[in-house]
Amino acid sequence: MSVYHGEIKLQSRDRQPCFHNVTEQVKAIVEKSGIKNGICVIYSHHTTCSVITQECSHDLNYWGREYMQVDLVNIMEKLVPTCRSEGQYHHPGPKHIEFALSCPNEVAAGSLNTDAHLRSCFFGRSETIVLTDGKLSLGDFGFIYFIDWDQVRERGRVCEVQIIGE
Repeated sequence: MSVYHGEIKLQSRDRQPCFHNVTEQVKAIVEKSGIKNGICVIYSHHTTCSVITQECSHDLNYWGREYMQVDLVNIMEKLVPTCRSEGQYHHPGPKHIEFALSCPNEVAAGSLNTDAHLRSCFFGRSETIVLTDGKLSLGDFGFIYFIDWDQVRERGRVCEVQIIGE
């Protein structure tokens, strides 16, 4: 059995959830691994991000977001409204703000992302996809998306890919 690890560097934008279609990058990592049969795990260690498999809707709104993504954001806004002010959610409390401010380059407003943490709980932070004969089992319409739910500020993100098999 072999294990192969790859990473995809991503850049988020502020003031909106960011959807990154990472399907082709994951396929390239699978090919580079040389592993033909096994599993491929796509993972985010960022607690405000999710990894999902979903259909690409191809149609885009005026801001370049796929219609399926627009629908998903609209539903999540109803379930978990975007954090607009301190005290809207219990988190972050004073101890967390104190901890956050002890981190380099952190500002208190950066912790007003409770909505992003909660949204990532709904979707999870990883997907596992079967690998057969060197191909990801995504079906005809399956795509892999890395979602950054955090709307507080732009930042670099890392999507990890781990392939296990032979």
